[in-house]
Amino acid sequence: MLYSDGDFKRAKPEESPAQELGRSDFRRDYGRLLHSPSFRRLQGKTQLFPGHESDFFRNRLTHSLEVAQVAKGIALKLNADTECFREFPIDTDLVELAALAHDLGHPPFGHNGERALDDCMKRAGGFEGNAQTLRLLSRIEKKVLDDPSSEADASDLCGISRDGTDRRLGLNLAYRSLAAVLKYDKAIPVQRKASDSLAKGYYSSQSDLVKKIKAHVGKPPAELKTFKTVECQIMDLADDIAYSTYDLEDAMKGGFSHPLAIRTRLGTDKELVERVHAKVQKEIPDATEVEVFRTLQALFDLGSTEGSSSADAATLLAFNHSMLVAGQGNARVGFTSNLVQKFVSSISVKPLSGTALRFSKVSLERSTQLEIEALKHLNYELMIMSPRLKVVEYRGYELVQTIFDALNNDDGHLLLPEDYRQMHGRATSVEGRMRLICDFVAGMTDRYAVEFHSRLKESGASIFKPI
Repeated sequence: MLYSDGDFKRAKPEESPAQELGRSDFRRDYGRLLHSPSFRRLQGKTQLFPGHESDFFRNRLTHSLEVAQVAKGIALKLNADTECFREFPIDTDLVELAALAHDLGHPPFGHNGERALDDCMKRAGGFEGNAQTLRLLSRIEKKVLDDPSSEADASDLCGISRDGTDRRLGLNLAYRSLAAVLKYDKAIPVQRKASDSLAKGYYSSQSDLVKKIKAHVGKPPAELKTFKTVECQIMDLADDIAYSTYDLEDAMKGGFSHPLAIRTRLGTDKELVERVHAKVQKEIPDATEVEVFRTLQALFDLGSTEGSSSADAATLLAFNHSMLVAGQGNARVGFTSNLVQKFVSSISVKPLSGTALRFSKVSLERSTQLEIEALKHLNYELMIMSPRLKVVEYRGYELVQTIFDALNNDDGHLLLPEDYRQMHGRATSVEGRMRLICDFVAGMTDRYAVEFHSRLKESGASIFKPI
């Protein structure tokens, strides 16, 4: 059975007219996410290029919408192709929910802001985008509170009681909905050294919640060794497909590169291929450097130049074709669209029996997985690590860290909005107070973070504009 009664339970039972309205539990959860402030704020968070540069480029919101569409397409394909899923279909509302939520926890300025907050929190539980997503859905979002501990708290809506009890339940989603965003089945250590790299997982403070999720959703077979539902796997694949192709489309539109330039760079920059290969090996250990090189060269091979009268003519023809793909909208969209279609068509599932069906392994053909991984990491090396974007990275890191330090020092908490300021005063530990500050900073859009920093360090906005 793919879904059972335990999947639909919530931290706080609700009497809701959802079923009377014809909505499933997952559809209700989808609606709650779609109407949440955290989801709306994704429109102001960087995907590849800063949002103020152009209205064309994707932001975290449009990226999430594209991931949701790809994820739903994968689910529909598996439901149609696989006999057991024709009988017990994967719920497309749940798959879309997971995809729409997958970047919810990312802070301003993308991975640069994530690294800055993690450095600030390494002695207090760390910071990581996926962990923050689970915390947002289950704690931060202002939708449902647990029953107050006393009558004195009945009208207190800040979420933390006077005795320090955190009564916030976030969107109070079904346990199966929370399981769909649990990408990494590992708790982040409470304390890490300053030199430690980013740790992926969930916050140790949410270990009890993760135990409840597993108790209600069930355990995967022992041979799988990790907890990852079929919906979460689909979301993860859809994210990789969208990230590897659409960031490339944005980069070509932005004039950062074109297919022939990429092929030339691959042929002349051995260190670039070595770096991409090292990252690909983390997912495909037996991938060779030659395989990675040939895979990328093939992806950017735009066709034959046979028939050209000379080598110079062939070169010119190849260059013109490459610039056409990068510069003309129809050609550029066609290039990435064909890649997405190719990648999705190679996805399959190995269904398990009984209740283990929910942990069935979703996978790609090895050659396609190699293409996606190589393209994803090549994009990172060519675009994110380029000098123009490194300037943005430096600025974003410094800005986020400055804001956190200001709020966390001395009376800095007095700069917080009233609800956060009240919760900060009721938190019972230093780590708890730091986590609340981290939540506030992580929820900022890029523009709001710049404006807040301006208030702290420059002339700032009017005092009559609320924080």
